[in-house]
Amino acid sequence: MARPFRFQLSTGATPDPRRWRDLARKTEDLGYASLAIADHLDDQFAPLPALMAAAEATDHLLLTPLVLAGDYRHPAILAKELATLDLLSDGRLEIGLGAGWMRADYDQAGMAYDRAGTRIDRLAETVTVLKGLFADGPFTIRGVHHRIDALEGLPKPQQRPHPPFLLAGGGRKMLTLAAREADIVGVNLDLAAGVIDARIGASSTHDATIEKLGWIREAAGARFDHLELHVRTQVAMLHDNPRELAEALGPALGLTAEDALRSPHALVGTVDSIVDTLLERRERYGFSYICWHDDAIDTLAPVVARLAGT
Repeated sequence: MARPFRFQLSTGATPDPRRWRDLARKTEDLGYASLAIADHLDDQFAPLPALMAAAEATDHLLLTPLVLAGDYRHPAILAKELATLDLLSDGRLEIGLGAGWMRADYDQAGMAYDRAGTRIDRLAETVTVLKGLFADGPFTIRGVHHRIDALEGLPKPQQRPHPPFLLAGGGRKMLTLAAREADIVGVNLDLAAGVIDARIGASSTHDATIEKLGWIREAAGARFDHLELHVRTQVAMLHDNPRELAEALGPALGLTAEDALRSPHALVGTVDSIVDTLLERRERYGFSYICWHDDAIDTLAPVVARLAGT
């Protein structure tokens, strides 16, 4: 059976305390399931304290860092911060994690930008540490990247055995890790280049998505049917002539209009056509957890009203 739709609003907007709290309240009032914030070193709030402020401003809105870069925090410290946020929000945290991708963050902060495989291996150890520290009893690991000696992770999160993990990526190794360890798998564009440019277009197509889902299914094995599949929509808007828009925007990403229209990372059309598209994509790909940027909070609210929970 298809999973019910959930909708997520993402933001990385310039920090403004009043606007942030107002955005959280509006997101909840319009029926979105969760509010997500990116993890970058540019002009935005730090994700974890921002999500705590959003929790204080709302009653049931879920809180999702989308996604925390694995290299930016020691996992023992991160475990304490995440458990604290889950407790203080009455169990509303989703733990979004990724391997880190934006080269500018690394370069400007003086962090080594290791090859993607190394960053993903390090993230895999981070996931092991987080789950170990969320569990009962002291935890020890002597890994390649992290060494922890009989540390009892305290406090424990409210959600047991841990808040749901959302691991997201666009390449085979990252999606394989997500399939094996996450509760929610985020199918994203391939950002291996470290920047967003025309190279991402090829990883946004229908064919590329089918390939990614094959990797996930293969790695997940028997647990595949228990995974929730999440997709980040990069272009989401109402438009009476989607093909016209696709013909204008597609070439910048190296896509034909047809490829752009079929991409599961784009939602363009009328409310009715977008509802139909999401139903078709859930049937075809299994995507039920749909994310778009906060610039579409109002225009796509009718889609949320019609499909959330169905």
